[in-house]
Amino acid sequence: QVQLVESGGGSVQAGGSLTLSCAAPRNLVLVESMGWYRQTPGNERELVATVTTGGSTNYADSVQGRYTISRDNAANTVFLQMNSMKPEDTGVYLCNVKLSYVMATKAGPAREFWGQGTQVTVSS
Repeated sequence: QVQLVESGGGSVQAGGSLTLSCAAPRNLVLVESMGWYRQTPGNERELVATVTTGGSTNYADSVQGRYTISRDNAANTVFLQMNSMKPEDTGVYLCNVKLSYVMATKAGPAREFWGQGTQVTVSS
């Protein structure tokens, strides 16, 4: 199993900013992409932003222009800078890592891994 260490969640007023970070093990190789997803009660997990090893980024329409995802490939760490935050940004943000190969784990073969999630709350 791959342990992902998330930090940076919290509470902020509308219009404010937060930065999330997620670190994967430094010795984890062949990481295809890293990113963030958001979970809210009663809804499916939704993509917020991802970044590939090559630097290609993908954002949800709802955060385009407000959020910036970046990555330190050497440290296997991904950052999410969230600006001009809105109450609808509230949720549990989960870090995601996708490998370019299938890893054998105790839980079975896996190609992607999730963090435990960090709560982000934006008040109006």
